Amino acid sequence: IQTRTVSDPVRVLHLDLTVSVLSHRTSLPAPMFSRNDVSIWSILKKCIGMELSKIAMPVILNEPLSFLQRLTEYMEHTYLIHQANTTTDSMERMKCVAAFAVSAVASQWERTGKPFNPLLGETYELIREDLGFRWMSEQVSHHPPVSAFHAEGLQEDFLFHGSIYPKLKFWGKSVEAEPKGIISLELPKYNEAYTWTNPTCCVHNIIVGQLWIEQYGNVEVINHKTGERCSLIFKPCGLFGKELHKVEGYILDKSKKKLCAIYGKWTECLYTVDADTFDAHKKSDKKNSEEKKSNMQAQTMMLPPPYTVQVIPGSELIWRIAPRPDNSAEFYAFSTFAMQLNELEEGMKGVLPPTDCRLRPDIRHMEKGDIDSASAEKKRVEEKQRLSRKNRSKSTEEWKTRWFHQGTNPHNKAQDWLYSNSYWDRNYSLLPDIY
Repeated sequence: IQTRTVSDPVRVLHLDLTVSVLSHRTSLPAPMFSRNDVSIWSILKKCIGMELSKIAMPVILNEPLSFLQRLTEYMEHTYLIHQANTTTDSMERMKCVAAFAVSAVASQWERTGKPFNPLLGETYELIREDLGFRWMSEQVSHHPPVSAFHAEGLQEDFLFHGSIYPKLKFWGKSVEAEPKGIISLELPKYNEAYTWTNPTCCVHNIIVGQLWIEQYGNVEVINHKTGERCSLIFKPCGLFGKELHKVEGYILDKSKKKLCAIYGKWTECLYTVDADTFDAHKKSDKKNSEEKKSNMQAQTMMLPPPYTVQVIPGSELIWRIAPRPDNSAEFYAFSTFAMQLNELEEGMKGVLPPTDCRLRPDIRHMEKGDIDSASAEKKRVEEKQRLSRKNRSKSTEEWKTRWFHQGTNPHNKAQDWLYSNSYWDRNYSLLPDIY
């Protein structure tokens, strides 16, 4: 190995080989357990209209990942960022970035388990040489719960960062998750920065019936250099399920002229097509729908099968979801990428900080199928966190974040949590004992 400076990404990569898994697992240590005997209504009936982040939930409603690990699933389709870097056309880059923004929520499809709430000071890192990035995140606030993250290309070809405050509310039959916060992507090669926010996620039929998930709301991806933007609508399901999972919108130039249309489903794929062609198709589709409407009045809402996007002639595919593994249903509906997030190999233990999610005992027990131990450990670490907060309140000591600090997002001037640049120095001697 050649001698390089520590700031050189290749040199850093060699230093971190012990936490970069070369052969990833394809399943969890134990399959998920049945929730059929759990009365969710008895747990949630007192929580209608309340924010669930302040409510202690039984471990049986969880999946064996921390929310910090769940956030890392943004990176599953990192190839779209690399693809954006290969084109000199800003509109083509916007297509890739918009597809990346949509792909970030694709892993939520059929995922009805709740990730564990991160403890204050909890961290997570992931190095994927095969995908060309490294990621780190920290729980920077407990009330309200805020998770900050920072990812970078191993060839210094992109920066991806943000902070998320997931507001969860229970509405009687559904749980709504509104992921407040800013997401930024920087492409140094073109001196470009993009920002956007995520859509709202809702899990339906919490009490009775088949659980199903929808995403809805407006997402606007802005290129702060060119003024171009991609305005997307994640459509709500609608009465007969016709709009379920649909995403559509336009890429606009700085004068708001339509450059092209984007459409598809966040659970499946995205296409791009000429804006006039798309508008003509929508007009024709609306006319056909009105003719069929009278025949549908007696029908109940049916969820459409997967892979149902009607492809408009002349369209170009820009993203398709990676298929779930055959054993996904046994393991919390995890994707292949999600299955690998909690891997812990022997060589990692001396390198990871003691605050890393992989070392959290309640999640580790749940992953192994030991629900009683997971529940006991969850109560213990949460009580330990409460006691630490109580002790701090009695003294002049204030909690200090380790790897992020509050500041102004340089691109849209909003308040944000900014990375402090020192995590990968691997100096973890003063970190708190949170587990």
